[in-house]
Amino acid sequence: MLAFLQGFALGLFVSCGPWFLAGLINPALAVPAEPAGRLQVILRYWLAIPFIAFVLWLTSLWGGFGPGFLGWIAGLLAVAVELPLERCWRRWRAGRRDREQRARAERSRAARAASEREAGVTELDPAHPPADADALVDALCRVKQRLLDARRADLAGHADRLYTRYRRALELLRRRFDAREVTGERALELLRAVGHNGVDELESMASRAAGVLGVDAQYVQRRLRAEGDTLTAEERRALERRLQLVDDTEAELRRRAGRLETVMTALDDAVVALAGIETGRGHASVTADRALADLQRFVQGAERYQRTTESTRE
Repeated sequence: MLAFLQGFALGLFVSCGPWFLAGLINPALAVPAEPAGRLQVILRYWLAIPFIAFVLWLTSLWGGFGPGFLGWIAGLLAVAVELPLERCWRRWRAGRRDREQRARAERSRAARAASEREAGVTELDPAHPPADADALVDALCRVKQRLLDARRADLAGHADRLYTRYRRALELLRRRFDAREVTGERALELLRAVGHNGVDELESMASRAAGVLGVDAQYVQRRLRAEGDTLTAEERRALERRLQLVDDTEAELRRRAGRLETVMTALDDAVVALAGIETGRGHASVTADRALADLQRFVQGAERYQRTTESTRE
């Protein structure tokens, strides 16, 4: 064992020279880190590995054996075996870190969407639409599922907001008008037309979000920061183009969201207008003004009756 260690230390020390020269020519050949630099080559093959070989050699000296041939071969091949393994390990760590960052971003986006959720909004379950769902509500369920599949829970909340307004307007419309009235049918057609315009906006947003689902903007930004000096002009242009695609998509999503707010405002106007329509007779048998006048006359008569009663007693 001691002879193997002596041979391994000797082979490892001898292998530092060729790897050092190869690293000075192309650091990526001799350093597993990304981006690779010549300073890392110097630290690795001029200081770190020679120090490890020296410690192994001193540790095995006390036995008095000479270096073993198998240990010497193992020392010569140690760096060649270790480099690919370390590269795989670093890639695995980087991939795991990227997945954790994306998961944190998704949780943060979902938490932000939940905190910004409008009060009184009813959530749609795409897997289980409401029992009385019509074609518009079914379309909202489908587009919400598409947005969730595109990992945009913040945009999927717009489907819930649109559904809530549509349901309120529909309930008021059914209370204010008879189903056989022409006015009610016309209002229902207009209401559904406005709702379908909102669905169209959501469909466009879902398509845009799905288009950049495979673009990892954080990875591109990290590469541009870490490898900015070593990237070729073509690589830099390609990475910058990916970021531009993401930025353009986000700008388009914000524009579509603004148009969707216009649709929701129209539905709010419809709800307010429907709430102010009085198509039937109220519960009271007389108007408010008539009731107040009668009540005032009753109070005056009661006061006169009280004064008359007091005079009679005297």
